[in-house]
Amino acid sequence: MLKPATGTRTMVVSPHHLATAAGTRILQRGGNAFDAAVAVSACLAVVYPHMTSMGGDSFWLMHHAGEGGVTAYNASGRAGRLATREQFDAPEIPKRGPRSAITVPGMVDGWAAVLERYGRLTLGDVLEPAIDYAKNGFPLSPDQHENTLARLDVLRDQPYTSRIYLPGGEVPQVGSRFYQRNLGESLVKLAQGGRDAFYRGEIARTIVQHLGERNGLLTLEDFESHSGQWVKPVSGSYRGLDLYQVPPNSQGFTGIMALQILENFDIAGIPHGSFDYYHLLIESLKLSFRDRDRYLTDPDFSEIPLEKLLSKAYAAELASLIDRGRTIPVSTRPVGSDTAYAAVVDEDGNAVSFIQSLYFEFGSAVTAGETGILLQNRGSFFSLDPLHVNRLEPGKRTFHTLMPAMAMRDGKPHLLYGTQGGEGQPQTQTAVLTRMVDYGMDPQSAVSAPRWVWGRTWGEQTQDLKLEARVDPRVAQALAEAGHSVRVVGEFDGIVGHAHAIRIEENGIRTGGTDPRCDGAAIGW
Repeated sequence: MLKPATGTRTMVVSPHHLATAAGTRILQRGGNAFDAAVAVSACLAVVYPHMTSMGGDSFWLMHHAGEGGVTAYNASGRAGRLATREQFDAPEIPKRGPRSAITVPGMVDGWAAVLERYGRLTLGDVLEPAIDYAKNGFPLSPDQHENTLARLDVLRDQPYTSRIYLPGGEVPQVGSRFYQRNLGESLVKLAQGGRDAFYRGEIARTIVQHLGERNGLLTLEDFESHSGQWVKPVSGSYRGLDLYQVPPNSQGFTGIMALQILENFDIAGIPHGSFDYYHLLIESLKLSFRDRDRYLTDPDFSEIPLEKLLSKAYAAELASLIDRGRTIPVSTRPVGSDTAYAAVVDEDGNAVSFIQSLYFEFGSAVTAGETGILLQNRGSFFSLDPLHVNRLEPGKRTFHTLMPAMAMRDGKPHLLYGTQGGEGQPQTQTAVLTRMVDYGMDPQSAVSAPRWVWGRTWGEQTQDLKLEARVDPRVAQALAEAGHSVRVVGEFDGIVGHAHAIRIEENGIRTGGTDPRCDGAAIGW
């Protein structure tokens, strides 16, 4: 079993060890947590391309020690001006291909915004590790190999994508040197020209031209008018900790709702890993999902009653609905699950919890010409039903699963946590936090312990409760008898997500945990 990483000054966690190392290098060069976080983010876009890309979105939750409090940046993209429901004949938006890439990529805007407000170094400085990995190659990870094998048909359908991810028409082997040369050139242009090189320059023109030749819907005007938003985090509390999440269009509020429901039960008095533990957590989350699916979309287009949803009174009301011996029937729409979460803490006490994604593995599967940039298919989650709260409308941000988290104690960061996994993100966050708070686990133990995920991702035919095989078989049987549709998966199964966490103690010690289910690392000093 992995041991937690510790340090007295810094801590970096991410799902790929090369990205974690890049963040550490930036800190050693005098950068702060914000500089390091952007470096990690950019490197993940190179070395974990099946999960994230410059063509995707991100959400940022941050604490600046000099300012105090928590700030958030929404770096998600809006649907293009031409992206109307009338453009689509099928009952759903395509999940792959040019017609699935209907939202402007927001991540690069996020890099620029975070660095402009809080960074010490330039964009060119923090992009150096990513450019190096892209142009000079890096060892292909087991996770990229597995995802490439799983999506061969999708990758082969797109010539620019196939050329990069299936060199010579073959699946590259684990540990082979993998290059992202075209992406490296795009990163160089970004380092030299700044944000405008992506949204107003050659990169935007190439993306739009490539999509336009394939009946795509994004225009140069969509890119030029794009901007992310500094937003006020949503907040709640759990057993004396102040909880923070990015507000809608993120599903982050569900993570707070579930914990506030659980606060009505003596979780610490319930044996960890027992039937009661899993059942209570799962039921609290399902009740949160019910409200999420009713309300979540772009708040500029629809009112979301967050004051009610995040109130303690409403949490108590929902808690009273839980049957300790029987599951509540709840159904949700299947979502994508491929994402990358990371976090950084520096020696000054600055803290960044952030997450980024293409939505599906390899996103839309469309690489925009010679840019090397994979484009997200996040907009495919919009509904074409004109009465649906998350219906497609030009200029709208879709329901977003991305949700980085932070818990503060006495006004200072105490826990940074998050995970890959779409529907599983609030589920794993709830497991990780309760394990650290109610059971006193360190971050590594909390993310390594057996997990579950309830619900469906795309391609799943049933809404199962998937339990890792390390869960006691008697507990699995009891959950099945209570009405859960139990399916046992691998002992350390990637289907339950890739979680990471940092804990900052009162004495300043930083402890980090990285998920053994991925290719990550935690590095502190």
